[in-house]
Amino acid sequence: MARLDASELAQRLGRQAEAVCRHYLDAGRRQGNYWQVGDVRNTPGRSMFVRLKDSAKGPAGNWQDGASSEFGDLLDVIREALGLTEFADVVAEACRFLSLPHTKPQPTSRARTAIPAPSGSSEAARRLFAMSRPIAGTLVETYLRHRGITALHGTGNLRFHPRCYYRPDEHSPTETWPALIAAVTDLSGRITGAHRTWLAPDGSDKAPIDTPRKAMGDLLGHAVRFGIPGDVMAAGEGIESVLSVREVIPGMATAAALSAAHLAAILFPDALRRLYIVRDDDPAGDGARNSLFERANAAGIEAITLSPTFGDFNEDLRQLGFDALRANVRVQLAPQDVARFMARAA
Repeated sequence: MARLDASELAQRLGRQAEAVCRHYLDAGRRQGNYWQVGDVRNTPGRSMFVRLKDSAKGPAGNWQDGASSEFGDLLDVIREALGLTEFADVVAEACRFLSLPHTKPQPTSRARTAIPAPSGSSEAARRLFAMSRPIAGTLVETYLRHRGITALHGTGNLRFHPRCYYRPDEHSPTETWPALIAAVTDLSGRITGAHRTWLAPDGSDKAPIDTPRKAMGDLLGHAVRFGIPGDVMAAGEGIESVLSVREVIPGMATAAALSAAHLAAILFPDALRRLYIVRDDDPAGDGARNSLFERANAAGIEAITLSPTFGDFNEDLRQLGFDALRANVRVQLAPQDVARFMARAA
């Protein structure tokens, strides 16, 4: 069984399409020659149809989601319903399923089926990140380069999802757009949340939607982190602003807290002795800086503000260029950190 290729596995699963659906998509039900469910992640609803019998329209096991335009076969159902990330794990699960007796199509216990994660939860964030892929060669890389960001070393907490769900409000239909997915982690590296930036189909800008950025999960105290913090690190609000500063201090660990309120509450690593606060030039940014400055000093951590020329450091990078940004950051760093972190950006 393990030697079967993907197409043959999908065909064998298709011969037991209803049993597969009852096992992995048990939030749905049969409607004629189709299994109807909310989506491939086993959400209750009616927008996704799985073909249960071969027909002129396609083989049994093929499915399509009318709301998201996603489509695939039963291997995709197994992967998405269980939140699997490695194809080898999908194959192993498919082989395990095919080895079971399925003489009668009966609903199976949810003990063997992934329970849908509550919308917006930390678990939903972890699953979204797991279903995304590294950014190399994707629209995320294109988007960041359009923003002047080219130092992409150590950006494993950024991933790309080609069809990330977007819903403006509860009364609107679900759309899908390509998206930059950023993992929000605690100090131990555990994912507690995720941030989504929906992108235009060509990666040239953010998607033309009302709210192109949204966060989910447990964010308080946590951040999107780049590099391993030691005794010195920099922290700011936005991912792009923090990545822009990182262009000119590539060896320094950085963190994006995603908002002014969350920046003010970011947790400090035990070894931290000097914190650079990457400030946005607005009242909320000033408030976050002041709060974080007081908290750092109370913890015995030296706090130094990095201020942009314009509204934020990504605007500086795009408007003024690398050399001007480097010069501005250089004069704001402690002298010992200029030699330690900026020589690599020359």
